[in-house]
Amino acid sequence: MSAEKIISKGINDLPPLATPKKIEEVILGRVNINTILNRVRKKRQKENLTNLVFIGLALSLIFIVGIILSF
Repeated sequence: MSAEKIISKGINDLPPLATPKKIEEVILGRVNINTILNRVRKKRQKENLTNLVFIGLALSLIFIVGIILSF
């Protein structure tokens, strides 16, 4: 038997694959630096807020443990 005669019927039953459509990107000639700076500022503010929350949790844990150990 040659390899050409061995055919799997399961492979032939598969639907044809659709080719993905290209998404056309619109490239503008100018970049607004203010929008980029605002995006960076918002990201920094969010990071600062999360850092403050973690510092607050750590300090409150230390405070509570100190109160418990003082009795």
